[in-house]
Amino acid sequence: MLMRPNFPQALVRSAVAAATVATAFLCALPAQTQTVDTRLGPLQLENGYPSRASVERLYDEMDFQRATQAFLWGLPAVGFYGLREAQRTVFGASDGDVVLYQSLKDKAGMLTPNLTTIYAFTFWNLAAQGPLVVEVPAGATAGGVDDIWQRPVIDMGQTGPDKGQGGKYLILPPGGEDLNPPDHFVVRAKTNQVWFGSRGLAPDPVEAEATLRKHRVYGWNQRATPGETKFIPVGGRAWASWQPSDIRYFEQLKGILDPEPMEPHNGYFYAMLRSLGMEPGKPFAPDARRKKILGDAALAGELMARANAFDKRFPGARVFEGAHWEYANMVELDQQLPMFSQLDERASWFYEAIGNTSGMQGRIVGFGQVYLETARDQSGAWLDGAKSYRLRVPPNAPVKQFWSFTPYENTSRAPLQSPQGAADISSRRPGLDVNADGSVDLYFGPAKPAGANANFVQTVPGKGWFAYFRLYAPTEPYFKKEWALPDLVEIR
Repeated sequence: MLMRPNFPQALVRSAVAAATVATAFLCALPAQTQTVDTRLGPLQLENGYPSRASVERLYDEMDFQRATQAFLWGLPAVGFYGLREAQRTVFGASDGDVVLYQSLKDKAGMLTPNLTTIYAFTFWNLAAQGPLVVEVPAGATAGGVDDIWQRPVIDMGQTGPDKGQGGKYLILPPGGEDLNPPDHFVVRAKTNQVWFGSRGLAPDPVEAEATLRKHRVYGWNQRATPGETKFIPVGGRAWASWQPSDIRYFEQLKGILDPEPMEPHNGYFYAMLRSLGMEPGKPFAPDARRKKILGDAALAGELMARANAFDKRFPGARVFEGAHWEYANMVELDQQLPMFSQLDERASWFYEAIGNTSGMQGRIVGFGQVYLETARDQSGAWLDGAKSYRLRVPPNAPVKQFWSFTPYENTSRAPLQSPQGAADISSRRPGLDVNADGSVDLYFGPAKPAGANANFVQTVPGKGWFAYFRLYAPTEPYFKKEWALPDLVEIR
């Protein structure tokens, strides 16, 4: 009997044999390489896989990009780090000691301070020192407590719940025991490290200082015998607090994050920091490769922050139609909008400034402060220390208290230092020259322009500058845009 061949098995054996020959042939061929042009330069692929050199370049770029974005994200915390370290190392102030900043020289190391009023600042660690008590005196003060991300915990003084009548405030740490003493305003912070700041608003500087010195700062566990609060005047000592643009930035960021719990919305940033060798509770010891990347990223991040602050691209920044004035502070109290976090808005404000309270947002009639900012003249050119300008402040400025104009150096964001030594003009200035119609002409330049009045602030050739125009207790005409501030005009 004839046997019929099993064709399926024969076909399988033939296919296997053919595949074996084909595989041997393909393995003898060189790898297929491809060059892809990217913004990182040409990258080599081998059969679709990045070459070893391309993998290294891509990881370097990933780490660089993550570090620049972590730089922008960390600006509020690192801003507070610099201020706290200066208070500790330069002024000898422990957490709980209150430092008084009075003169232009006292404030020369601070980010965009007001030069018209006196400041009082201290820091506190709720995890190490326990809940914080602040006794606020009655009188003309405005301030509050911020957490380490510069989110307001509570306002105090005229802009707080005591409304300038004075009161006791109790600040609790994140988590932990609930305390509700009936004679205290009680709030809970989201971070362990907090900052207390207040300004004296009385027109008489002696009265303003005396009122600030009536504050008392102590731990809840010391409430039975709190003792005297220690006040430390700066006394003209030289110092600086602005964020560094080298690897020290990331060292400071690591130092200030270590004592803090991670909030869920920051999880991805913590993941980016982990890839850069920064984990809470673990030593930060970057190798030579990471040091180079982090140093480059700090410099690039600082320049990104500068562009983001002085040439804002987020919506709603412009204040007046046809003028270059912008809102300096557009940060919500919780730094959140309905659909996203305010990464760019908060990077802009905290690159330039320290602190945020409801009183600093300038949104309520007759309440707090408005911060208007410009870095450009009428033509749109950057303000230049070698050029002369005039600003005409229209009459009937919409304020219950006063207005002030302060120029700042654009790289340090500190008060502009010049041989004149007076980088500020306010409506409280003795001898302010006022026009017949109530308007006020202000002049700026390396030398006093011909025909200028006494309202002159000297600038420095070779230095760019920007300015804040502050309105204290803004009134209805400001909010209705019935009063508008024009641009600075170059005097040729």
